[in-house]
Amino acid sequence: MELERKSMIPEPMAADSRQSRQLTRQRAITEVVMAEGAVRIEQLAERFDISLMTVHRDLDELEARGLLRKSRGVATALSTALVESSDVYRSNRQVAEKESLALAALEFIEPGQAIFLDDSTTVLQLAKHLSAKAPLTVITNVLTLMNELTGIRGISLLALGGDYYNWCSAFMGRMTNDAISKLRADIFIMSTSAITDDVCFHQTLETVDTKRAMFEAAATRILLVDHTKFEKRALHALAELTEYDIVIVDHLTSPEHITRMRSKGIHVVVAPKLGRSEASGSSVA
Repeated sequence: MELERKSMIPEPMAADSRQSRQLTRQRAITEVVMAEGAVRIEQLAERFDISLMTVHRDLDELEARGLLRKSRGVATALSTALVESSDVYRSNRQVAEKESLALAALEFIEPGQAIFLDDSTTVLQLAKHLSAKAPLTVITNVLTLMNELTGIRGISLLALGGDYYNWCSAFMGRMTNDAISKLRADIFIMSTSAITDDVCFHQTLETVDTKRAMFEAAATRILLVDHTKFEKRALHALAELTEYDIVIVDHLTSPEHITRMRSKGIHVVVAPKLGRSEASGSSVA
């Protein structure tokens, strides 16, 4: 009789339960790695009381979704010169500085303009403020921005399609770039992964190609960079800082960098530190 009862348990229900536990575990693994930046895979197995095989299987799925990556026994969310970290991880870093940069950029936007917005989490902070400058036409390849701006009164959204990349929640590639080449905008607002020798760098050619297409299709180019970008490195060059009309940096940027850029004729704007009420009112994208 006991065997008969067990045989009556619907198999799909058991499968759903396993999948639910797996998703919960993967979410918890993601939160741990993103909080610490990098964690040894053996430590994850011990922390979650699972086998190394299970951890590797979970990390493979998370890596395929662009959230984490594993290398030499370590699961990491940090960017390298060759690989950018996921937008989920980046959106929780330097939040106050990104908010101040976005508010500073807002001052250069005028009602009636058409603006390109890139896939950076810094530019994502602009979304909630754009209604103050409506009417605007926003052109973007970023799914998170599309979701943020959908239905906002006075914002006409032009969404760019193409090949979708999980790690940045954005569409890129030939289809995207062809569509951009047929457009002309008043402003392009973007950020960058790294600045070396006063040149913007990114980890992937797809990113460089799409941002460069927007760069060429805009009358005014504005770069937003927090102070950490001067400490990082990436592989592929996009543009020299002298090519931008405005470079906005945060208040923590070294005076040495600011003085050097201005000596080259670069229009540098230092975004002020947000007051406590402004910072507490900002949201994490």
